[in-house]
Amino acid sequence: MEKVPLVIINSPTATGKTGLAIELALEFGGEIISADSLQVYRYLDIGTAKPTTEQRNKVKHYLIDVVDPDEEFNAAIFTEKARAIIAELTEKRKPVFVVGGTGLYIRALLQGIIETPKVDENIRNYYRRLGDIHGKEYLFGLLQKKDPQAAQKIKPNDTIRVIRALEVLEQSGESIISKQIRHSFADNPYNTYKIGLQVDSEQLKERIAQRTEKMIATGLVREVENLLGRGYSEKLKSLQSLGYRQVIKYLAGESKWEEALHLINRDTGHYAKRQMTWFAADKEINWFNPDSSEEIKKNVEKFWKETGYY
Repeated sequence: MEKVPLVIINSPTATGKTGLAIELALEFGGEIISADSLQVYRYLDIGTAKPTTEQRNKVKHYLIDVVDPDEEFNAAIFTEKARAIIAELTEKRKPVFVVGGTGLYIRALLQGIIETPKVDENIRNYYRRLGDIHGKEYLFGLLQKKDPQAAQKIKPNDTIRVIRALEVLEQSGESIISKQIRHSFADNPYNTYKIGLQVDSEQLKERIAQRTEKMIATGLVREVENLLGRGYSEKLKSLQSLGYRQVIKYLAGESKWEEALHLINRDTGHYAKRQMTWFAADKEINWFNPDSSEEIKKNVEKFWKETGYY
């Protein structure tokens, strides 16, 4: 079967993905699927930088406001829903733009969810205890001995992934890397053109500060008060996300306002660095300056024409 064409816009937070996606969707008559793990939640609007009502009236967006803040949502649910939407839009010959900064969601969409054994808490706790006693270097040394293939792909200080690789090997007798490689060939239904927006660190820092300032001016504090007023627990995963957890601490009197602002900007910067590390590993991404919309349009037009969609 011929692969379905998709344009993917994935890059760190505050780089201008939303604006570019809307511009491209309007240019080519397409629609947008959000690949953002927080924009799926209702009532979390300002702190998640959702497209505005005006923007969503211009271009149809999917997978925004689909669950309440206390409901489960993950990469598997995203993949199932997004693939169904893509199939529907493809039938209508509508160009599809997948836009977001949640790399795990995008990878799951493009490659499916890898089948690995369910977590065995006894095995996991065993390796955690080894790590607590001997340190993360010891755990990585074990991985190097038992699964050198995985040790070449996993960073020594990434204890979570090191333990997961050891678990999978012990439960299945096979390297998690072998499973990933086999899986990537088995479930890859899309032909993609990937776009990344890249700015230097100082410019990104400035863009993050400007966005935080805009969120505050638009009513982030009031949004958090309303969420708590609806009875949602501050311990929810959705409310422990960037911006929300810092404002919650401020409202609880655990920090001063200046400190809350500083922490939002600092933690958002750290998050952007983690996103960049994830996306930098994807050699299929074509990187552009956020001001390069005309060049991007030409490349996207070429992609759609090559696939027979435009």
